Amino acid sequence: MLAEASSPPEHDADDVISQASLPTSLVTVAGQPQSRKRKRATQTAASPAPSDPGSASGAANPPELLSSRVDLSSRPQLSISRGPIFVPAAEGSDYFKTDLIGVNRVGFRYVPAGINPPGYTQPCRTIESNPTSFRVSWEDRSPFITTTKDGLGLCGGTGFRSARCNAPIVEGKWYMEVKVMHGGGEHYSDSVRREGSHVRLGWGRREAPLNGPVGLDGYSYGYRDKTGDKVTLSRPRPYGRPYGTGDVIGMYISLPPRREGNKKDPHDPAHIKRERIPIDLKGQEVFEILEYPQSKEMTSLMDYSGKSTSSASVPPAPKKAAAGKLPERSGPSTTHKPGTAALRPLPTLSGSRVAFFVNGECQGVAFQDVYDYLQLRQSETQRKAKEKKRTREGVKEHRENPFNDGWLGYYPFISLFNDASVRLNPGPEFEFPPPNDIDAVLDGKPAKEEGTERTWRPTCERYPEFMAEQWALDEMEEEEARVEAARTAATEKVEAAKRAERNKKRQQAEARKRAKMAAAVEQQQQQRRTPSVDDERSTPGAGLVSLGHPSPSPLRHGTTYAYGGGEGDIEHGHSPAPTFASNGDLQGGQSGYNSDNMETEVENGEAQAGTQAFSHIEASFTYPEYRPPQGTNG
Repeated sequence: MLAEASSPPEHDADDVISQASLPTSLVTVAGQPQSRKRKRATQTAASPAPSDPGSASGAANPPELLSSRVDLSSRPQLSISRGPIFVPAAEGSDYFKTDLIGVNRVGFRYVPAGINPPGYTQPCRTIESNPTSFRVSWEDRSPFITTTKDGLGLCGGTGFRSARCNAPIVEGKWYMEVKVMHGGGEHYSDSVRREGSHVRLGWGRREAPLNGPVGLDGYSYGYRDKTGDKVTLSRPRPYGRPYGTGDVIGMYISLPPRREGNKKDPHDPAHIKRERIPIDLKGQEVFEILEYPQSKEMTSLMDYSGKSTSSASVPPAPKKAAAGKLPERSGPSTTHKPGTAALRPLPTLSGSRVAFFVNGECQGVAFQDVYDYLQLRQSETQRKAKEKKRTREGVKEHRENPFNDGWLGYYPFISLFNDASVRLNPGPEFEFPPPNDIDAVLDGKPAKEEGTERTWRPTCERYPEFMAEQWALDEMEEEEARVEAARTAATEKVEAAKRAERNKKRQQAEARKRAKMAAAVEQQQQQRRTPSVDDERSTPGAGLVSLGHPSPSPLRHGTTYAYGGGEGDIEHGHSPAPTFASNGDLQGGQSGYNSDNMETEVENGEAQAGTQAFSHIEASFTYPEYRPPQGTNG
């Protein structure tokens, strides 16, 4: 019945979107400790998920990152996780180690994931693992805690190790039983350990460590078997009677209604927001989530050197300590060093209370006004620093989530020392049923069982509610992803149109530039083919070349004569020496004088031209002074 009630909802075809709007990739990197150096893709894809539940690290065999829809097309779509695989802790033992799961460690949390059908924007969704009921979490426990196949029996190893159940309590009144199979300092017959087996039971938040007992810090509240003390912040206080093997411990918690996030305040920690990355771990898809860290405000409560402060979650110690009890230690200091930021206040859940029963006998209120399970509000400086760091990194990595991801709350927290073992009973039938109105008994009022409606609920009813909440968050994420995909598609369309327009304008500008350059080249070539009149005038001999005459000799520079003796003939400078250019006769005619005919020309009345030519030649020649050779008389 529980499996049917907690089955994932069916989706209609109208609820999916087309494949064209699917993103090509899911994520770029997986979780890594942030550093100042930019990491390569292969390095940032490494995951702290262990390759073996008992190994110290999974770096040697990191899981595969589910990076695209192509990677998921050939994988089966599961509604129930494949794991775990049970490995007997010892030959013939009823307790098993679990394989094929990602045990929570190194500040990371793992949740079973399943692949969405084609057409969804989100590639993966939240799924269950067998058995689909309230039990200990396969992933959320120390690997040194072995379990039975139904997830209700637990057995410890060496030292104190803890486990949480698979659904948190966030509001209302809830009750469950835990039967101690071995505890209270009892030794096994073949045990060689000096210390016996011990049990601590209580309630803890997500930040409570699994490698220590419940009550180790302010994130959990416990009840000890050895002395019957209640303990939180590692400070035992007298509470109830001790318990041991064979006893049945009833665990009761009452929390006020959960607070909804303020819509006008985007930084309200009560808002729901997820930060998770799907990965492939040994063939099983899981969500890898950065676990909520412990705050410095809560850590400061462990400082025993400061002055004590009043705290509703830590009841004041009695005036006289009982014999054999540890001495009371003072609380945190309220003073701060100069220059350090003031600690944020730790809010509590007003009206909350925790109580325990031993074999049906109420031990009274153990804790009241416990600390709120929501995260502390980040300051503006913290937000800017983290945003700047993400910008500096430049890649998408796991981010610390300051909001509620749906997993915050108080979990049943079971701690076992050495070979202690227990058996959980989440209801609905109990070995020692509590009164219908537990709060009335805690307040000292007489219990009226007849006609009294039960005010509490068995924790077995919490699991289907929790899974329904997770699937509702899946639907919310899918809707947000659709809107984001549509917005991204519209933005890319606008950008594509802008790029096309820019390319068109650039091509037009280049075409105009090429046409202008071609016109300039054509104009230069035209000018070379048809020189202007000014060019003819400024270039000596250009006219003769154009008329088919050879260029005059450069020795003619500075003198002119009438070419051919006729009118209209072009004047050219001539040389005193006979050349081809100074004579139009191809037979070798003279330039107008020589030593043989100069006197004849004077006599025949042509003395003017000859005289001018001779005078010019006379002026152009310089005769060197004659010097007789040496050795002669001159």
